[in-house]
Amino acid sequence: MAEQVTVARPYAQAVFEMAGAGKDLQGWSGMLGLLVEIVSVNEVWEVINSPRLTRAAIADLLNEIGGKRFNKEFRNFVRVLAENRRLVVVPEIAALYEQLRADAESRISAEVISAQTLSDEQKVKIADSLRKRLGREVELSCSVDASLLGGAVIRAGDLVIDGSARGKLEKLAAQLGG
Repeated sequence: MAEQVTVARPYAQAVFEMAGAGKDLQGWSGMLGLLVEIVSVNEVWEVINSPRLTRAAIADLLNEIGGKRFNKEFRNFVRVLAENRRLVVVPEIAALYEQLRADAESRISAEVISAQTLSDEQKVKIADSLRKRLGREVELSCSVDASLLGGAVIRAGDLVIDGSARGKLEKLAAQLGG
């Protein structure tokens, strides 16, 4: 996986620069997302990996499936990926691009896992606190895990805040045990 990310990084950077030059970060997100969906279909993946097709034919097929939703520059990008046999790293390219876009737009995604469903008021408070702490706009995704017993775990980039009862008990057990 780490190797695929290393291979994908220069492509993601190039796409980000093209999207930025055209002032269309959101449009390129959509095109990359669609390409990920296309190459994730098993039948398409089998065709892409067929030794009977030329790389140009594979690029043509993907661009045909993308249709008018792919602009001229993106069609060329698909050709470059096909020619260099890099279609396998399309999901990693898309993920890295989204990280670059989020950084450029001063956004960060945060995951909140709580023991109980959060109220809208609690979500707003958590987002506000993270916004102040991180200096970025925060996009929350929330889920429930009753095994936390109480409280919540928040992950935003490299930041992890474990305010769960289970986490506190584990920390206490580690302190008592060692």
